[in-house]
Amino acid sequence: MLNMDSQAAGEERLLQLNELDEFRHQVYENAKIYKEKTKMWHDRHIMKKKFEVGQKDLLCNSRLRLFLRKPKSRWFESFIVTKVYPYGAIDISHEQKGTFKVNRQRLKPYINGALSCKTLPIRLDILE
Repeated sequence: MLNMDSQAAGEERLLQLNELDEFRHQVYENAKIYKEKTKMWHDRHIMKKKFEVGQKDLLCNSRLRLFLRKPKSRWFESFIVTKVYPYGAIDISHEQKGTFKVNRQRLKPYINGALSCKTLPIRLDILE
């Protein structure tokens, strides 16, 4: 059945448009809440780097190389922290390269020694 009353059909169309606008607004708000929650979750799981004077660190080589023949590590040998500034800069020193100031984002802590992996023997004769 068709509604031949143009006034009632116009009012129903306006109601449908208002419902669509409300639905769009709810979707926008839900997306905003989701984005805030995921940002809080990621920010909570960021590990803070703490640098102290005398600590050994590796320096990142951030230079872009387009054509590499051999793969090289992005991290240089260890440097020693000489001074830590409160605004994020750090003075590091090396025997051959000297002392210079870098951003703390270019450093990561250096782990001394080899990592030990413990292996456990598995007896296969028990499974029979």
